[in-house]
Amino acid sequence: MRRPPEFTAAVAAVASLALAAVLAAAAGAAPLPAALMLERALPHKGAEVEHLKERDRARHGRRGLLGGGGGVAGVVDFPVDGSANPFMVGLYFTRVKLGSPPKEYFVQIDTGSDILWVACSPCTGCPASSGLNIQLEFFNPDTSSTSSRIPCSDDRCTAALQTGEAVCQTSDSPSSPCGYTFTYGDGSGTSGYYVSDTMYFDTVMGNEQTANSSASIVFGCSNSQSGDLTKTDRAVDGIFGFGQHQLSVVSQLNSLGVSPKVFSHCLKGSDNGGGVLVLGEIVEPGLVYTPLVPSQPHYNLNLESIVVNGQKLPIDSSLFTTSNTQGTIVDSGTTLAYLADGAYDPFVNAITSAVSPSVRSLVSKGNQCFVTSSSVDSSFPTVSLYFMGGVAMTVKPENYLLQQASIDNNVLWCIGWQRNQGQQITILGDLVLKDKIFVYDLANMRMGWTDYDCSTSVNVTTSSGKNQYVNTGQFDVNGGPPRLYGGGLIPTVAVAAVALIFGGFSRR
Repeated sequence: MRRPPEFTAAVAAVASLALAAVLAAAAGAAPLPAALMLERALPHKGAEVEHLKERDRARHGRRGLLGGGGGVAGVVDFPVDGSANPFMVGLYFTRVKLGSPPKEYFVQIDTGSDILWVACSPCTGCPASSGLNIQLEFFNPDTSSTSSRIPCSDDRCTAALQTGEAVCQTSDSPSSPCGYTFTYGDGSGTSGYYVSDTMYFDTVMGNEQTANSSASIVFGCSNSQSGDLTKTDRAVDGIFGFGQHQLSVVSQLNSLGVSPKVFSHCLKGSDNGGGVLVLGEIVEPGLVYTPLVPSQPHYNLNLESIVVNGQKLPIDSSLFTTSNTQGTIVDSGTTLAYLADGAYDPFVNAITSAVSPSVRSLVSKGNQCFVTSSSVDSSFPTVSLYFMGGVAMTVKPENYLLQQASIDNNVLWCIGWQRNQGQQITILGDLVLKDKIFVYDLANMRMGWTDYDCSTSVNVTTSSGKNQYVNTGQFDVNGGPPRLYGGGLIPTVAVAAVALIFGGFSRR
């Protein structure tokens, strides 16, 4: 939740008091009341861990987590806007251009769901303004000359019914609109109906010339929102799902021969956030791949073991076997990381035992925390997650610790990975995914990753197999999109390749 500057300053003061209490206790003075604050992913500063966990539960509730083609034309490049700081923005979004005449819509990026939906006119409960310093729009299918409603008799609606992403009552006639209802774990949600309309983008050729392009896609037209979706502080025009199902834009554009059946991202872990998100395959020498578990609604991997400081943890590998009640999921829509209940204690105990002798340990509100004046890389162990095929994912201290406060040279850190209470599902969220390239190769049912500086350029393959560059760079507000103003937003992707750029971004 976005907070005003004075609130952010107040939170920083509280966190400093918490660290002061630890230092005072160590010196023999009476401790102050503990008030630990955990950070929002990328970089997670100042937000209470229960607040972060509640936000994750809301997302997971919608997606069922936590128990709750043809010739390819090119690479689709999505600018990634927003701030990593939870007190400024706290989410990532891109911009799409829809309808005739076209209008631009800001939509949150979510790899844990499938559907692109935007708020439509009229709409009950939909915010009309946003604290993100963006101007909200409402899609109106009646004023778009290329729009058509998807009826229940449409094959695409039938397919969506099978995956639970569409609603048609038995009493509905075949011509009734194909509807949907998505509910969040906290009770908020959205409902509406599916439409088909034109999405516009620019095709950037190898000679750096651009050509206007478009494709007809199916997306959701939401006419009702409830709960937290009605709030204005972090409101956007909709949500852009990057899942595997037939109605995801990834699948639709691939079936039309517009883009490959693979997408990649690289999330910057620095305070200003940003990164790279493309429909295409980032190629780097250090990339390693492991199979995706087939026939799963999410991006499941076969986690086999966890190693801390070179020592394999005493966890039965069957705990990570994928089933309806357990497994390991990669989800960029989750802020923190959640370990299967049976793996949490061995993990925390191993970290605590391996820290440098100069590090002071404490537990507050159930969270294992530490105070140190040294760098985390020299004071804390490296973690390795081993997946099917012996493939390792390196987890640096910054990928499992959250910085809470600092006084002079002393810094308070807490373990950001949470216990998935009563569940044997492990979820790797943004805390783990940041500062790495991730490739979701759906054509070959595999996922790849490597450590990477996401503020630098990346190589992306095109349909010809030729490598091109996608660069990160500062977004020019004055010369950029006319509806984005103020707020210190930092889009990051500039293209010098065969690529499709949504919404005419010049370059989140």
